[in-house]
Amino acid sequence: MTLGERLKTARTLKGFTQDELAEKIGTSRGVITNIEHNKTEAPQPLIINALCNVLEINQEWLVSETGEMYNSEAIRSSKVLAEIYSISKELSEEEQLYILDVIKTYMKHFNLKK
Repeated sequence: MTLGERLKTARTLKGFTQDELAEKIGTSRGVITNIEHNKTEAPQPLIINALCNVLEINQEWLVSETGEMYNSEAIRSSKVLAEIYSISKELSEEEQLYILDVIKTYMKHFNLKK
């Protein structure tokens, strides 16, 4: 399969039209069409990353058909981040800043990368 065929497969499995996918990643339908019809030599890394995030697929699979199509770690991570966002938007700005400070303190305490 070509990159375009893999993208079309992933898009249709997720139930997106080209228009819907383009809107989700902030581009035009033409960009999606061109990729799916292999009219784009190498899509920009930013586009590839956005497609993989929205479609919850493995970037290596999309680009070179290596590995598994779905990246279960990315799916879990995106669900956790979506839940954090959903909860935090209900908080005041002061509460949001406090939570952010707690996270930064945790990262620093355990010498994790920022």
